[in-house]
Amino acid sequence: MQVRHILREKGREVVTISGDATLSEAARLLARRRIGAVVVRGSEGEVAGVLSERDIVHALSEESVHALAKPVSRYMTRGITTCTESDTIEELMELMTHKRFRHIPVVEDERLVGIVSIGDVVKSRIAETVHEAQSLRAYIAAG
Repeated sequence: MQVRHILREKGREVVTISGDATLSEAARLLARRRIGAVVVRGSEGEVAGVLSERDIVHALSEESVHALAKPVSRYMTRGITTCTESDTIEELMELMTHKRFRHIPVVEDERLVGIVSIGDVVKSRIAETVHEAQSLRAYIAAG
């Protein structure tokens, strides 16, 4: 199974925020949308980074409430890893496990086309496993 199959199921909407927005604005956006990360856009609309709940917690632990008035660009994860629609679920699982992140933007032809979370990957893998088990049962029953 490939990333494109996940995007087909969950949709391609990506919540983004400007790097100039405050950490407080980003936290409200995450809470309002009930998501764990937001893609940070640069001045040209490019993917500049990702800001996750972890990044916010780290900022608060370092600077307390003073961090909330500072720009997202100060705390976002830069140099992020992206994937493409043709990457496999297995490749994503390995990448996310080894690099220890939970969200990965999907980029095609230098254009942001989606985002995948570890939850999306796990849900997809479970559905695939259930389908394989049902197919095996049907094959055995028919035999």
